[in-house]
Amino acid sequence: MDNLKKDHSIGAGTGATAGAMAGAIAGAAAGPIGAAIGAVLGGVGGAKAGDAVAEYVNPTEFDDYWRDNYTKTNYYDRNNGWDDYAPAYGLGYYARDTYRDRPFDDLDDELGAKWEEIKGDSRLAWNEARDAVRDGWHHVERALPGDFDGDGR
Repeated sequence: MDNLKKDHSIGAGTGATAGAMAGAIAGAAAGPIGAAIGAVLGGVGGAKAGDAVAEYVNPTEFDDYWRDNYTKTNYYDRNNGWDDYAPAYGLGYYARDTYRDRPFDDLDDELGAKWEEIKGDSRLAWNEARDAVRDGWHHVERALPGDFDGDGR
């Protein structure tokens, strides 16, 4: 498998996982069957979103870029490591496609809630993760045609 195909598979697979998790959470209100249906529908939608973003931003290169550069940001705290920041960049990567019709600054509540759901073992509170999520979002946005919110970051 060539690198491009592999990277699209990573994008689609990661998108499918994130979509399935979100769908399961949304469907859980309807009980176990609703959670299962939500997971399937979310996985399909997430795979399409992850693959669409991967068309413009190679997920492997995105990860490598932030792994090499997160310590150079103005929000980096040396008490936190890559495992603390990585989920924030990942949230920015996928949120840019999910919320593509809205500017980042209008999404603080939604992204803050999503951060609490997906942060895993990260020690960052939302107010500490926000700038990394924003950087991940804008990294993707710069690669996509146009700059939706026009801030040029």
